[in-house]
Amino acid sequence: MVLAQTAYEVRGTLRNGEQLLLTLIIPVVLLLLFGGTSLLDLGPGPRVGFLAPGVLALAVMSTAFTGQAIGTGFERRYGVLKRLGATPLPRAGLIAAKTLTVVLVEALQAVVIGAVAFAMGWHPHGDPVSALLLLLLGTAAFSGFGLLMAGTLRAEATLAAANLVYVLLLAVGGVVFPLDRFPGGVRSALELLPISALADGLRRVLQDGAAFPGGPLLVLAVWAVAGLALAARFFRWE
Repeated sequence: MVLAQTAYEVRGTLRNGEQLLLTLIIPVVLLLLFGGTSLLDLGPGPRVGFLAPGVLALAVMSTAFTGQAIGTGFERRYGVLKRLGATPLPRAGLIAAKTLTVVLVEALQAVVIGAVAFAMGWHPHGDPVSALLLLLLGTAAFSGFGLLMAGTLRAEATLAAANLVYVLLLAVGGVVFPLDRFPGGVRSALELLPISALADGLRRVLQDGAAFPGGPLLVLAVWAVAGLALAARFFRWE
């Protein structure tokens, strides 16, 4: 039942033009735009080396937070979650299916973004286990807060809030704009955001070859625990 629901969720995501724009097209366009031009000063070294980890972090946020919050919010509004809760599929199974869907879509995003980055001359190195751990913790953090938003706000409010958070974190989360351009105090605060921690951690591993970026992992772990705990406490199915 979980696999059947997962297949349904994945098909629905891939058939949704708005979801594809959010999860695949925008990240790839950002990678091509800022990686192929000198619009931004990204510091020394290949531009794609800085951009690719940030775009991977953005892809995780777009799927686990923005896309999941909006999709689940409207399913809740239209009574889809209530009806699914009355089927033989248990609620834990529905959550598992949604989690598997997020992971599968992120895997597709990583393949596409990685292929484009490789074509642009990206040569990542570092510990793949650390990179995977960062991605999993980032997924858990964003997923928790996405479900919290979807389960507590009206669908229209979720749509507006999720897109606003997406744009704000894209602008100030170190995805394509280096955080060292901000004043010291502001930068210290921005580094505590989950998108900043994920982008910075991936850069430390894939660009600098770090084996275990403790700071970003700790930040993401705190966000993940907080988001999932709040979602479990306050999520309403109807």
